[in-house]
Amino acid sequence: MSPPKPSFLGPLLPNRFSPPRGRKQVYLPNFTLTLLRTPFAPPNTATFLTPLNINKLDLKDYLYNLYGIHVLTIRSYVQHAKVRIDKPGAPVPKPRRHYRPRSTKKMTIEMPPQHPFLYPAAPEDFEPWDKERKEKAQEEREGEQELMGTFAARLGVSEGERTKVRRQMEELVRGTKVWKGGVGVGVGGDGG
Repeated sequence: MSPPKPSFLGPLLPNRFSPPRGRKQVYLPNFTLTLLRTPFAPPNTATFLTPLNINKLDLKDYLYNLYGIHVLTIRSYVQHAKVRIDKPGAPVPKPRRHYRPRSTKKMTIEMPPQHPFLYPAAPEDFEPWDKERKEKAQEEREGEQELMGTFAARLGVSEGERTKVRRQMEELVRGTKVWKGGVGVGVGGDGG
């Protein structure tokens, strides 16, 4: 004799326990999704750079309502930025002041195989983005840096002096020479 079947379950329908799709109403989104080119990924996947406060259900609803894309799975990854000393753009870096830039979040969606995702063609005309002006500015910055020279050149130290000091330092580290205090060194030196 078999146990009685519970009547409250009824027949299980597909997607009965999945979250509802397309019910979150977003009229004017206050976030930006950036589509990343991933040339080595399968054709039924797409990767987005998203804000940190967007979750998988938000992205799924957004893509369904706006583009009609049915998403099978979503993988999300928060990439933490490296800790830096002081904030960028500070006039003088302060010691022992650590700063971590904002982390980035990447979400990769998988779509049904019968609907492959094709990336938009790369633009041929870059006039709307003013690419020529940016490249010219980059060249000018590089030219200014070449004119300024290296830090050692600004101090007036020649290349020959630098190599001589480097060789002396290597000999001291190896132990082939012994350190002798020089004249005019100051505290602990021979010159006072």
